[in-house]
Amino acid sequence: MASQKQNDSSAAGYQPLFKSFATDAIHVGSEPEQWNSRAVVPPISLSTTFKQHGPGKHAGFEYSRSGNPTRSCLERAVAALDGAQYCLAIASGTAAILTITHLLKAGDGILCMNDVYGGTNEYLSKIAAEFGLAVCFVDLTKLELLKAALKPNTKMLWIETPTNPTLKVVDIKGCADIVHEHNKDIIVVVDNTFMSSYFQRPLALGADICMYSATKYMNGHSDVVMGLISLSRDDLNERLKFLQSGKDLSIYLSIYLSIYLSIYLSICLSVYLSIYLSIYLSICLPSHPQHELTKRQCTGCPGMISFYIKGKLEHASTFLRSLKLFTLADSLGGVESLAEHPVSMTHVSVPENEKKELGISDTLIRLSVGLEDEENIIADLDQALRTAVSISEHISFLHSLT
Repeated sequence: MASQKQNDSSAAGYQPLFKSFATDAIHVGSEPEQWNSRAVVPPISLSTTFKQHGPGKHAGFEYSRSGNPTRSCLERAVAALDGAQYCLAIASGTAAILTITHLLKAGDGILCMNDVYGGTNEYLSKIAAEFGLAVCFVDLTKLELLKAALKPNTKMLWIETPTNPTLKVVDIKGCADIVHEHNKDIIVVVDNTFMSSYFQRPLALGADICMYSATKYMNGHSDVVMGLISLSRDDLNERLKFLQSGKDLSIYLSIYLSIYLSIYLSICLSVYLSIYLSIYLSICLPSHPQHELTKRQCTGCPGMISFYIKGKLEHASTFLRSLKLFTLADSLGGVESLAEHPVSMTHVSVPENEKKELGISDTLIRLSVGLEDEENIIADLDQALRTAVSISEHISFLHSLT
């Protein structure tokens, strides 16, 4: 089965799947030998503090804020999946962003992809900037703009790829090569939330830090709020460990790695939805402007879909209200299908002029395709789109594609 998946990925033009990914996900960090009980599933550690052999002489854990056995299992597993030396589990994705930016000081500059998650935009532009960080948003899909934006005080490059919500793809290696040639000490950070470690390994492409809102694909069950930071640099790990111990307030109770492939469904939807939509965005499709780049740096595609519904705000609102299987909610990457309206939900804090420039309009809708049966997903989109757009013609595409 593993070799078949490897062949399918390569045949589709993407990079080969990462070697032993499933084995590492199941076994690294979960070795029964680490427990006296030989438990196959790591026990959940609820203790807030740990007995010490003597003053300052502990057995690896002292206080749950700085780490506990369960969190250690997760961090070891994710480090293996990311091809990293280290991983730090943080209270949330936003807390991971804050922790990483605390590596900088007042006067340092951050170059950030202009099309990013609304919370990232809001934190950098409204909070980090007030603490003296020089924040500049740049379209990193154009490497010449990155070169032009570099300054002597640039200390960090923040990449999100694919972007949220318009699914632009950034050349990680291209960006990393440019900034490290400019200054080898610039920290290249990649938000890998949409792709997960299953489809993309930013550290192998030249990034210094890979981060996630692990609430999404890396958890996959919409029942844990968490952030993850993976890296291989000793110096950055020591600084981040210090920040994690002082700032992180969470104990992590469960580990889920439910990552799945939705390429077939995405292609089906692209054919089907075109009769209702003006623009359909999926990095799985050859029509996507960075599709070839995606194939060069990724092993496949996640189940993220964005589209502009034909009509106006009322059509988008009607569509979202009419969904029965899809749940209207923030977040993504769970086993259940989710739909959201970026302009009024995840990106509501982004200034109006920036939303217009980025294409985050009243008619933009983002879907996170779950694991329900394909015919049920399609039927739900069918009835909701019909209700919203009042198109009478129906195309039975599923039978024609199978």
